[in-house]
Amino acid sequence: MTPRPDHGEQSYRGSGRLAGKAAVITGGDSGIGRAVAIAYAREGADVLISYLDEHADARDTADLVEKAGQRAVLVSGDLADPAHCRAVIDRAVSEFGRIDVLVSNAAFQMTHETVEEIPDEEWDRTLAINLSAFFHLVKAALPHMPSGSSIIGSSSVNSDNPKPTLMPYDVTKAGIANMCAALAQMLGPRGIRVNSVAPGPIWTPLIPSTMPPEQVATFGQQVPLGRAGQPAELAPVYVLLASDEASYVSGARVAVTGGNPIL
Repeated sequence: MTPRPDHGEQSYRGSGRLAGKAAVITGGDSGIGRAVAIAYAREGADVLISYLDEHADARDTADLVEKAGQRAVLVSGDLADPAHCRAVIDRAVSEFGRIDVLVSNAAFQMTHETVEEIPDEEWDRTLAINLSAFFHLVKAALPHMPSGSSIIGSSSVNSDNPKPTLMPYDVTKAGIANMCAALAQMLGPRGIRVNSVAPGPIWTPLIPSTMPPEQVATFGQQVPLGRAGQPAELAPVYVLLASDEASYVSGARVAVTGGNPIL
């Protein structure tokens, strides 16, 4: 990508805010997920990185986690398969003994100008990866999450300001926001906090790989800050929500949008 995204490789400095925690991050090989993995490791957490098949990217992320002195576990496979979601959680439990933080971040999107050109299979796959996987991951993880644990879903500004050319993606991101709000109420008595993050235009590999070149060229210029955000600018929010400093933060949706409000 030109320019290369900033995941915080050179800039993020940890201070022990997640010391001793074990985290699962889906889509942790690149983009926002990589930035979160770097930050979590530098804050003292061991990290399982779930990814599809970008082995070189995942290994690079794991190297950064290990250079921070933490354990990195890599699990490849398709989260559209519920059995693989359960396998990810099983691997985390076998490696770490428990799960303190679950970050559901993996996502798929494609741009289409009309409803008619959206293939049925693409609609189903978008919902399976972006939304249903979150359900299967949470369901499998809960028996292994002690009181004080944190679940974080990656929503989007598109959840309540939908872009028509990204309709299937919009639907899933609204679903994540609502699922987090419901889970926060359901899991509060168990001491498990649930929140979502709503990014705006963030410069990740998903953008040039799924959008027309003319949209990529002006990506992010429409927000009040006038530019796309970098993955590194999301990581501190994910750190806060995972940390004990956010012990009374549950049911929140945090906007990181460059100035565009969310409802």
